[in-house]
Amino acid sequence: MTRVYNFSAGPAVLPLSVLDRARDEMTDYQGSGMSVMEMSHRSSVYSAIIAEAEALLRQLLTIPDNYRVLLLQGGASLQFSMVPMNLITAPGQQADYIITGVWAQKAAAEARKHATVRVAASSEVVRFCRIPRQQELDLSPAAVYVHMTSNNTVVGTEYDYLPDTGPVPLVADMSSNILSRPIDVSRYGLIYAGAQKNLGPSGVTLVIVRDDLLGRVGQLPIMLDYQVQAEHGSMLNTPPTYAIYILKLVLEWVRDQGGVAVMEQRNIRKAARLYQAIDSSAFYRCPTEVASRSRMNVPFTLTDETLTPRFLAEAGQAGLVTLEGHRLVGGLRASIYNAMPEEGVAALIHFMHDFARRYG
Repeated sequence: MTRVYNFSAGPAVLPLSVLDRARDEMTDYQGSGMSVMEMSHRSSVYSAIIAEAEALLRQLLTIPDNYRVLLLQGGASLQFSMVPMNLITAPGQQADYIITGVWAQKAAAEARKHATVRVAASSEVVRFCRIPRQQELDLSPAAVYVHMTSNNTVVGTEYDYLPDTGPVPLVADMSSNILSRPIDVSRYGLIYAGAQKNLGPSGVTLVIVRDDLLGRVGQLPIMLDYQVQAEHGSMLNTPPTYAIYILKLVLEWVRDQGGVAVMEQRNIRKAARLYQAIDSSAFYRCPTEVASRSRMNVPFTLTDETLTPRFLAEAGQAGLVTLEGHRLVGGLRASIYNAMPEEGVAALIHFMHDFARRYG
């Protein structure tokens, strides 16, 4: 079977070379005589895998020494709760949330169980088609932290600037654009990201947390305590061993491609070509504000929306799959994460031109 171009928002496409290597090492990892899925997480072989994964993350993201790197379970959705549980130290303390889409809404809803949530800004009134600018942010100096969602997969928006929160720690959900562009980790108090977009398969969640934000709250369930997880090197219990192994392979691939800066230039090219194809045709429309457009998730609609099922069916026949828009907004969406090759975007654009010619 010929591999398709998979435009899924997540779990998403992985580099083919990573899949090939995982296949080759499936039954015998580096002479161990067993698969990574079979080996003890306490073994020296596996300890080397998780240590290398952390080292690669620190290298690729230039993570300062005063930040802990945690590889946890539960996805970004568990972090919606863990963040306030670990950072809010007393009843009535408040946290500022910038609401830019459904995942930011979900994060704020969970935080309300543990803190007083202030909405520092929201683009809901315009159906989340844009990112609020710095001058629109109503930030409170009394906030314990400010929360942002750096890229919004459902509506296809992404910050093109980093909010200035002053001395208040900035917390970012980077699930869908981490490793896609360089970031200055030192400007954040905490970063979290589900792996299944740019980092690897589902099952492992990255948390990068500054030392001074650890151990602020006592009597937390130990599995939900960043301090305890850091003290145990993300191995308080059995970690998602195989997912972390694939994460390591993806990180090696990013390194070998030239690092995050090279990923960014590739992502700029891919997104620019796809948006240009949409904007230059009366047959297609992109609902997001130009300045807020995501490089990772490109939503678009057909002028004649009755043709959407036919577009999806014919795209699938052409080997272009998972282009359905999110169920909340409909339409179409192409997720073009790091591992989506430029050839895949070119194939989609070629199909879009041909489809418009035949049905426009």
